[in-house]
Order: sequence, then C-alpha cells, then structure tokens
Amino acid sequence: MDDQLSRVFSALADPIRRDMVARLAVGDATVNELAGPYSVTVQAVSKHLKVLEDAGLVSRSKQAQRRPVHLEAEVFDLMTKWIERYRREAEQRYQRLDAVLAELDVEDTGQTRVEGEAS
Repeated sequence: MDDQLSRVFSALADPIRRDMVARLAVGDATVNELAGPYSVTVQAVSKHLKVLEDAGLVSRSKQAQRRPVHLEAEVFDLMTKWIERYRREAEQRYQRLDAVLAELDVEDTGQTRVEGEAS
C-alpha cells in the first residue's frame, strides 16, 4: 500500500479522520480544536492527524505559537479522477445492458423500434 491513492482511502476509512477532514474543509484548526468534540486524548488526535498527513490530506504550519492543521484539497482531485473513471465505465455498462434489454423487449413483443424512438 505504497501509492498515495491507497494511503488516502486507508486514512479515510476511519470515521474520526473523515470527520476531521470535514471539519478542516470549513477552515484550519489546531490539534486542540480538532480534539474538542471527541472523547479521545489529544495524543490520539495527533496520531489520526499523522495518518492524514502521511496520506497527503493535511499539512501543518507554524504561525507564531499556533500550529494549525490545513486540509490539502488537491488530494481530492486524485480521488475524484479515480472514482469518476470507474463511474463512467459502470455507466457505459448499464447503457449497453439497457440497449440489450430493449432489443430483447422488442423481439419478445414482435415490434420494431424506429431509430431514436424512446422505449
């Protein structure tokens, strides 16, 4: 599992990490701010953030005494391209299946369809 896409999907498999990503989509936050709603330790939140960081989903910067966590939204482009590829392929398979079923329906009823006519 050394490719980035695998790391991203693996990181997002955990509901706490998915929630953190959703919260970071609204804006940057510190580890303490991210830990607030969860009944886990700040150390556990830091471990979750490390997984997200290793996947390239978040980065941390230093602003004076703050170390905000930032969502790296361009990683979602990688996921979207992958998902879209398979969505298109599935859609094409369904369109081919629809065409075959329509032909079978025409054969069963003994009717002929005019090209472009809705069934």
